[in-house]
Amino acid sequence: MAGKKGPSKGTGGHGRRKLAGRGPTPKAEERPGHPAARRAKAAAKRTAAAQPATARPAGPRRSPRGPQPDEVVAGRNPVVEALRAGIPAVALYLAAALDRDQRVDEIRKLAGDAEIPVLEASRGELDRLAGGAVHQGVALAARPFDYLHPDDLLRRAQEASSAPLVVALDGVTDPHNLGAIARSAAAFGADGLVVPERRSVGVTAAAWKASAGTLARLPVAKAGNLVRTLASYAEAGLMVAGLDGRGEIDLDGLELATGPLVLVVGAEGRGLSRLVGERCDLTVRIPLAGSVESLNASVAAGVALAEIARRRRALA
Repeated sequence: MAGKKGPSKGTGGHGRRKLAGRGPTPKAEERPGHPAARRAKAAAKRTAAAQPATARPAGPRRSPRGPQPDEVVAGRNPVVEALRAGIPAVALYLAAALDRDQRVDEIRKLAGDAEIPVLEASRGELDRLAGGAVHQGVALAARPFDYLHPDDLLRRAQEASSAPLVVALDGVTDPHNLGAIARSAAAFGADGLVVPERRSVGVTAAAWKASAGTLARLPVAKAGNLVRTLASYAEAGLMVAGLDGRGEIDLDGLELATGPLVLVVGAEGRGLSRLVGERCDLTVRIPLAGSVESLNASVAAGVALAEIARRRRALA
């Protein structure tokens, strides 16, 4: 190597690492500070957050992304009531640095007795879990309900009684009504409920709580098509009676009450849908006094089920 002053001394090979270069150019997502790297890091965090929580036995820990709001009971009093009712919960979420009071102490005790995992969550995470409801730093996540197939429910009902009684809900969207109807069905000897898969409420935490725990013992089937399910039950020998404010007969004249029967309860407000009404063998009205035009769906179901149970007891 020569310069203006003549040749210069070489390195003798000691500088080969400097001449080797840095290798291939890293991908954009592998370069610190590059926008693509930041996006990849954020995506990895979202993926990790979507993984299910695993509980540690030793106290609360940070919680990942939780269940959907319709599977969550929020607020100190509602959570206490839900735990007392035995809701099948999968996790109890408590805010970090939560102020303790008598209800929080009872919540912790009930969760511990039921071996429910206790997870720590930020206020933002609790806001998302509760779907905007007031949570007071406490939320309880319920396990998804285990539905039967309508055919399995029918088989169970036929094995349990020579005159099975099934209650079908047509478009009931209020979980409190569903829970109250389930409670009445269990109290008056029904063999189970059928709920449609679409345009109807399912068994959520709110419905479970409203049922006062009876949904733990009452089978519930989910029907992909309620009209076809009713037709299948009719072919199996059950009569189908629909509750309707403009029904063909009064409840007092329901002679079908003592035989195999499906009692169909319509939606809040609009009642039975047209196709379901056409599938019924007859429609039944509850005679009302005074200026009252109609009853709440769960109240109407309770009245009808009580009358059916009375008629069945008379024959026993």
